[in-house]
Amino acid sequence: MKPLNEMRLSFPSKSANEAFARTAVAAFVAGLDPTVDELTDIKTAVSEAVTNAIVHGYRESIQTIYITAAIYPDNRVVIRIRDKGCGIEDIRQAMEPLYTSCPQEERAGLGFAVMQSLCDKVRVTSRLGKGTTVTLTRTFSGRES
Repeated sequence: MKPLNEMRLSFPSKSANEAFARTAVAAFVAGLDPTVDELTDIKTAVSEAVTNAIVHGYRESIQTIYITAAIYPDNRVVIRIRDKGCGIEDIRQAMEPLYTSCPQEERAGLGFAVMQSLCDKVRVTSRLGKGTTVTLTRTFSGRES
């Protein structure tokens, strides 16, 4: 199915840009007239994915985070958050609730669990030394105006 609209975004992996990414994606999906809860959910999921790229993907360095998003005729949005960082050794383990690769830091290890609870589908692909892509899929209710 061909997208109705698409966007591409890239920005430095600075913590301050997490809010920018969340807001930019929210503005993009606003055309679907989401409910407040739907908008909050997608903003939170994007926030978690971007934070993971900043904290875990790039660790102590500032690199580029890439986001693409597409809106489809069935009110489905597919958002990809990608980094070219260190990658994830064991995706299945990383997606377990409470798992964190940074136990010395105060991290809850709930990022993927939160994303999964807020989206219809979460797919994670990763290669060590090459980076990680998190794909979030969510269908919006498509309220009538």
